[in-house]
Amino acid sequence: MRRLGLISLVGIVTAVDLIVFQSSSATRLQAQSAFAGGAAVTSSANNNLRGGPTGLVKTVLRGTVEPVDGLMVQLISHKTSIRTTVYTNERGQFEFPKLETGDYVLRVPRPMEFRRYEKDLVHIDGATRLPEIVMERITNDLFLPPTRDILAQLSGAEWLANMPGTAQEKRLFTNSCTNSCHGGDRPFMQKFSPGDWVKIVDRMTNYSHRILTNSSGRTDLSASAKVIANWLGRVRNLDSEYPPIEPFPRPAGAATRAIVTEYELPYTLVHIHDVAGDAQGNVWFNVNRSPYVGMLDPKTGKVTNYRLPEPIKPKGLVEADVDKFTDPPGIHPGMHGLFIDKNSGYVYSTGTWHRSIIRIDPKSGEMKGVVTNLTQNGNMALHPDGKSIWRTDSGEIRKYDLPGVFETGMPSKTWKLKTVNNTYGNFMSADGRYFGGGGGTLVWFDTQTEELREIPLAIGGQRGRGTFDAEGNMWSGAQKLTKYDPKTGAVTQYTPPTPYYHSYSARMDKNGDLWSGQQQGGRIGRFNPKTALWIEYVLPTPWSFDYNSFIDNSTTPPTFWYGDQHGYIVRVQPLE
Repeated sequence: MRRLGLISLVGIVTAVDLIVFQSSSATRLQAQSAFAGGAAVTSSANNNLRGGPTGLVKTVLRGTVEPVDGLMVQLISHKTSIRTTVYTNERGQFEFPKLETGDYVLRVPRPMEFRRYEKDLVHIDGATRLPEIVMERITNDLFLPPTRDILAQLSGAEWLANMPGTAQEKRLFTNSCTNSCHGGDRPFMQKFSPGDWVKIVDRMTNYSHRILTNSSGRTDLSASAKVIANWLGRVRNLDSEYPPIEPFPRPAGAATRAIVTEYELPYTLVHIHDVAGDAQGNVWFNVNRSPYVGMLDPKTGKVTNYRLPEPIKPKGLVEADVDKFTDPPGIHPGMHGLFIDKNSGYVYSTGTWHRSIIRIDPKSGEMKGVVTNLTQNGNMALHPDGKSIWRTDSGEIRKYDLPGVFETGMPSKTWKLKTVNNTYGNFMSADGRYFGGGGGTLVWFDTQTEELREIPLAIGGQRGRGTFDAEGNMWSGAQKLTKYDPKTGAVTQYTPPTPYYHSYSARMDKNGDLWSGQQQGGRIGRFNPKTALWIEYVLPTPWSFDYNSFIDNSTTPPTFWYGDQHGYIVRVQPLE
């Protein structure tokens, strides 16, 4: 899909340590990362989510005029490039939130079976009545022609549903190839010979993840990688053709009663990993493959960018993942985990490859970092009291005291695990009593009694970041949404309606609903544990690469934020 309003300020960003971006009223359709305007972030209630521009969407089917329900309609600000999206109801009606007065682009972002609709220089001033949108059908058939424009609108799950192949081939592909750095659209848009697909799968599976430089030393493909390579060589070889496309149904009911806002960032080629919110209403984010942390302040329209310092290496500490392919050989500086201490206001970002902990003091701008003795990536857990950081690593649970770790890089205390080497997810309960680890085997640890449990999952949780609820149950994401009840020992797993599900995390709001990005679905899932019912909010872009989100519980209903792998920040504001 076409990305609007994206500019590159990379040259500026890398030249200094701290940059503040402010909006320019003269800029049109360029992303200055000025987030003033659009649907305003509120501090207490979502009271600006009604009363904006309204309109109607209809189409003509076999001579009959019909409303179009569940269609996304979008306004893009000329001033800020903020993209605000709402959905039509069963009568084809839509209503935007209150927007800043000015000129906008009116468009339908994912029309699928309809031709593109876009109208520029639409002036918005209060509850503007927008021009009636008449959507022209591409075809009246159930299946759509596989044109580049239609293919670009498909989520990874829609790609998988429409490609030939067995359930095994598609599941292995989902688990191995599209649960982290990219969706199914990227490989399916390509054609290679079967032999070249073997080389590509080898590079993607046998070399260091994401940067693809350090070799694991393996010279052949694993059994699952062979299945994937053979399948891609069959369905996407040089002579292959796309089948007719059947898109997923449009959203309906509660899934249409939400507002999605997308914020472009003031640089290109970044990969947002985690987001977190501070007490002042700012949304912080870190960049996975670069040493940067950014802060979005929706109240003032600024993005402040922090160029992180090189972490110190304590004497005697052995670093992991030295990349011999860099000149000189070194360690990739990208970021992974991000969390904010509610007590001090400190922002912590943890390194992916150099296993570091870096602290930012937003008040003074002071930054300090240290390389730790960890061997795994930076998915760590901050204790609610702000005095320690926790992670599973090398067969242990490790506790790093703050600020003492910045002198030694070493844990202050460790506990031996039984069978688990490490877990991808690491998280604490709100009261700090329980530590959880999410992965193929869950780790549950009582920090007071030091009771340790390891719970294997029948269906694994490769990327199981998670949370604890008010009753003490542990939740984690991955191939299924998993609940562990420590009182009964029961493990319950839930699957959303959209197939080929995979998530990194599970986040709980103040009402007890669990949220997560459905990485192949192009959707944000909201799950009610009491009813076991899902609401899936379809996104205006076909991706939903949520690695770890932030829920703003100061609003009613709560507001969901995440930073997408493709380099922009997304806010979902449910109306109910």
